[in-house]
Amino acid sequence: MNTLDTMAVKSIRFLAADAIDKAKSGHPGLPIGSAPMAYTLWKQMKHNPANPSWQGRDRFILSAGHASMLEYALLHLFGYGVTIDDIKNFRQWGSLTPGHPEYGHTVGVEATSGPLGQGIAMAVGMAMAEARMAAHFNREGYPVVDNYTYALCGDGCLQEGVAAEAVSFAGTQKLGKLILFYDRNCITIEGRIESTFDEDVNGRFAACGWHVQELPCGEDMDAVAKAIDVAKAEKDKPSIIIVNTEIAYGTPKQGKANAHGEPLGEENIKAMREFYQWDYAPFEVPAEVYAHFDELKKGYEAEEAKYNQMFEGYKAAYPELYAEWQQWHSAELPQALLKDERLTAADKPAATRATSGNVLNVIAEYMPNLFGGSADLAPSNKSELKGKAYFSAEERDGANVHFGIREFAMAAICNGIMLYGGLRAYCATFMVFSDYLKPAMRMAALMKLPVIYILTHDSIGVGEDGPTHQPIEHLASLRAIPDTNLFRPADMKETAGCYMAALQGNRPAAMALTRQNLPQYAETSVEGVLKGGYVLKDCADPEVIIMASGSEVELAVKAAEMLDEKGKAVRVVSMPCTNIFDEQSAEYKESVLPSAVRARVAVEAGCSMSWYKYVGLDGEVVCIDHFGASAPAGILFKEFGFTVENVVAAAERAMK
Repeated sequence: MNTLDTMAVKSIRFLAADAIDKAKSGHPGLPIGSAPMAYTLWKQMKHNPANPSWQGRDRFILSAGHASMLEYALLHLFGYGVTIDDIKNFRQWGSLTPGHPEYGHTVGVEATSGPLGQGIAMAVGMAMAEARMAAHFNREGYPVVDNYTYALCGDGCLQEGVAAEAVSFAGTQKLGKLILFYDRNCITIEGRIESTFDEDVNGRFAACGWHVQELPCGEDMDAVAKAIDVAKAEKDKPSIIIVNTEIAYGTPKQGKANAHGEPLGEENIKAMREFYQWDYAPFEVPAEVYAHFDELKKGYEAEEAKYNQMFEGYKAAYPELYAEWQQWHSAELPQALLKDERLTAADKPAATRATSGNVLNVIAEYMPNLFGGSADLAPSNKSELKGKAYFSAEERDGANVHFGIREFAMAAICNGIMLYGGLRAYCATFMVFSDYLKPAMRMAALMKLPVIYILTHDSIGVGEDGPTHQPIEHLASLRAIPDTNLFRPADMKETAGCYMAALQGNRPAAMALTRQNLPQYAETSVEGVLKGGYVLKDCADPEVIIMASGSEVELAVKAAEMLDEKGKAVRVVSMPCTNIFDEQSAEYKESVLPSAVRARVAVEAGCSMSWYKYVGLDGEVVCIDHFGASAPAGILFKEFGFTVENVVAAAERAMK
């Protein structure tokens, strides 16, 4: 590497150190130690700062998101619009340089990262998306999808279980265009890793089907460049490049644990300047370094221009494929899908997991870019796309995915699929295992990714499997995630409405679906679902409102009928999505739940926490705030108070 390369790396190091010192907060060690490898990668990576969303670009995820100043320094120098003032405002209110990289907030950041290990799994999802899109759209002479996915991780990422799940899956899928850089500095917050991570990483990755390279010194940029070329030449295995580095290299804190998450301090940065012979003021980048990056940008722009010329030829040669490409990348739903009568054609009792499967397969006919699967539960989740192939090393254009028993990685991989673009990701498991998904669901919500989670067996209705498999707190906990919609439909029409709302939204959607059969209602409404909650059965001047979701709508309706016989005026409200209902206008919410009617009952086979804001001080809840038991579902519902008689009694207490 030449002198300009060396100066570029020094610029990255000092921008990181100065920004963290000014903020008095951050993680300087990894950005300083990994600067040579990161610069070398970005220099030869296929990207164009003038068009950050160019579809032909390589993807990069900083899985070790605490090293965010490394990425911000790269974004600044390569010309992504992160200014020197943004660097100076690192970790400050309203800045474009928050403590961890945030997708949709800082241009050029491909994924929100920070919770360790998830970046690796998201990179796996991106590589899967690239493989499927390439298999579907590429034609000889027209590689419209042809990019690599890179991720940079540290020791901490590889200690997380989600990383192990994703690494195993990537090797099985032979994702040859996935390249992981491992910054091995052997330091975490508590000190050296010998007592926590003394394993054969090389052997582990090789056993998982990865191509492994190890570089003895992170300062050798020529070796890094050659390793990237070798990794790209390996077509049938994902690659890991293990780079041995020194945390905070060239500073008095080199090799020390306190370099991980503490600013270096003025005296240590002064010593660092002496070590690197860097005679520039804080935040000063030499003019020749900026000129160097300006010159690099010309090459990136030429690369995109070449791609665009090829793509114009593709459009002319394959107009039908191009039209499909446009459809796959559109957020608009096909109008014919919205009018398909099969979405609401149910005339006999059915479990909502079954109606979900029917709806999902109708959607797949109109949206062949659906891409997802289950954590080994597809027959129970009813999540298989019938007649579609399964994605594998031998069949890259498969729409179904066998994720195996890897719930956390499955959800994080779906985030990567959605981030890539062109595909609509979904995944499935039992609702009780949403606990395993939740960290990735939260990241999807932060990034506003409309991943769909199919969560079946949604209550004590699981029955004989007992309390380990019976959700209690899960409905409330999913509703509590900001920018996430939890749907719990009562029949097929509501199920269809939930999917329509999910597909047209810009946030994750969790489908809570029953194992047991439920009746179909003439009065249910897709339009009502789109408002989150609506009046299912009404009367003049209601004395009491009974509200419910999912399987308990049946109890609410039957209780209303019994109360009608007693001369009571009852309104029944179906509440398939409280999150959406809460966002409606005050006028609409008042029309459904008039404040004058203080006698209210909420019924749901989950914990009561979600419902008190609707029933108020005078209301009643028929819920379950303890664990379940192993017995047939019908017995459990009776023993735990989910009966028509108990709902009627609750309504009568509320009316006193």
